[in-house]
Amino acid sequence: MPQFRNDPTLPAPLFPGSHMVIDDDYVFLSGLTAEDIQGGETVIGDMSEETRLVMRRVQRMLGSIGCEMADVVRVDVHITDLDLIREMDAAYAEFFDACRYPARTCTQSPRLYGGAHVEITVMARRPAERQPEAAAEEEAAEEEAAGDAEDEARE
Repeated sequence: MPQFRNDPTLPAPLFPGSHMVIDDDYVFLSGLTAEDIQGGETVIGDMSEETRLVMRRVQRMLGSIGCEMADVVRVDVHITDLDLIREMDAAYAEFFDACRYPARTCTQSPRLYGGAHVEITVMARRPAERQPEAAAEEEAAEEEAAGDAEDEARE
């Protein structure tokens, strides 16, 4: 069953959604902009700094559930000006190993929330060590269901 979570260090989303949706295999992060993060760090107007700010928050959010940037498999990036893609790419690349970049789409979106210049959405695969826990829970549930079936058969 998916878990729907909001990051306690961020303001509640202004849209009807969650910051993170977590299932047994993946974690999905809603798009984040520098404006969504708010606070003294917000640097609206500088593509590189906005990108770093958002990517640091993505990194922290993933870390809070036991994931790393190496677990990221898909990223959607929306920027307000494709002429600034090289600035965004340089800052973005700092967060990944050079030979392990996730699949990515980058589109120009003329207007982003709060006047931000970049919005980043992430999908990450949960680490394998989490999967045995889920498998053990499934196995326990199956054993319990089998036990219930045996009890019903005896009655």
